[in-house]
Amino acid sequence: MEKDRPIVYMCFSTDIIHSGHIAIIKKAQELGNLIVGVLSDEAIASYRHFPMVPFEERKALFENISGIYKVIEQKVWSYKDVLKELKPDFLVHGDDWKEGFQKPIRHEAMEILVEYGGKLVEFPYSKADKYDELEKAFRRQLATPDMRRARLRKLISMKGCINAIEAHSGITGLIAENTTVYDDGKAYQFDAMWVSSLCDSTAKGKPDIELVDMTSRFRTIDDIMEVTTKPIIFDGDTGSLAEHFVYTVKSLERMGVSMVIIEDKTGLKKNSLFGTEVKQTQDSIENFCSKIEAGKKAQKTRDFMICARIESLILEQGMEDALTRAFAYVRAGADAIMIHSRKKEPDEVFEFTEKFRQQDVSTPIVVVPTSYNQVTEEEFKKRGINVVIYANHLTRSGFPAMKKTAEIILKNHRSLEANDLCMPIKDIITLIPEEC
Repeated sequence: MEKDRPIVYMCFSTDIIHSGHIAIIKKAQELGNLIVGVLSDEAIASYRHFPMVPFEERKALFENISGIYKVIEQKVWSYKDVLKELKPDFLVHGDDWKEGFQKPIRHEAMEILVEYGGKLVEFPYSKADKYDELEKAFRRQLATPDMRRARLRKLISMKGCINAIEAHSGITGLIAENTTVYDDGKAYQFDAMWVSSLCDSTAKGKPDIELVDMTSRFRTIDDIMEVTTKPIIFDGDTGSLAEHFVYTVKSLERMGVSMVIIEDKTGLKKNSLFGTEVKQTQDSIENFCSKIEAGKKAQKTRDFMICARIESLILEQGMEDALTRAFAYVRAGADAIMIHSRKKEPDEVFEFTEKFRQQDVSTPIVVVPTSYNQVTEEEFKKRGINVVIYANHLTRSGFPAMKKTAEIILKNHRSLEANDLCMPIKDIITLIPEEC
């Protein structure tokens, strides 16, 4: 490092380094001693895509480029903390952040630079088709079974708490895959998809009593997987007999599903939200543990996860029963615990989590806050909860809209009045990719 040269800072989120990146690095090096920031895995995972190359490897890529003085971790998209600590003479960035979700980040960075006399240098963003094709080819790997299956564990480890929304078809899978909200310089997307027994059955016009067989449900997964890349969590209901569950595990794992959740009930399925209003029988701890053990023995990889769903609070069996079952299921090999509640307040879920975490700090906890939906994901994370599933919201919002449209057409004997309820066909076609 030449001590009399200015300090230059720039940050990268890329999984791959191509000639466009090298070109802008060389331009930055001409301005002074270059420090490169590499975005953390958590920061990247919260925006647009899963980091295919882990942070340490991405950091090593830049450390091996000649002329870079130092490589550091940038934990968030905001440059605020880095600029205040390093006070570089120049901040270098492509001009693509003048618009879009990074615009507020750019504005914040410029204000900080003005405070101490730093300067922003922007170079034209590399938009060559060859770079786009390279990126697309790299991203397509995310859809392969091995890559997809492994992502859920990694995301939980990276982010601490992830979210999932239900999908029951290819088009709802695309909505789960591509919906993005930009707010305050951050981008928010769903981390995973939940393939619900209830929603799959409802989409087929069937009751939610495990009437739709696994062959049909696997076809739903195929439809979703063909057009998406994100991890899938599968609602396995009771898992059926242990002998049947073994084959379910083998099939799901081979397809690339990340997690199956099975509930500790027996007999004809009744939706948990009915609680004690209908007769429901909870499985014995011994029998359910045997089912978990059989499933774990059947899987071939360490990536696939079996989550044990505890119905004790739903069936009013008490907190101690729920905790006793949770610890027993973990000992039997469960990779995660789902605690279910139909109360409108989250108190019993929070109590369970607090007491469970006193003895087990690492096993992921899954919640489905359908009834206690006032709690934010950040609050769940602070409480030690790792997976938040929005279990039926696309189904529940889609059907009322379709019913209302049908009624309006019947009432007016034409479709004009329903126009405002209908998405333009052009927008729907745009949502569906030509190449999956």
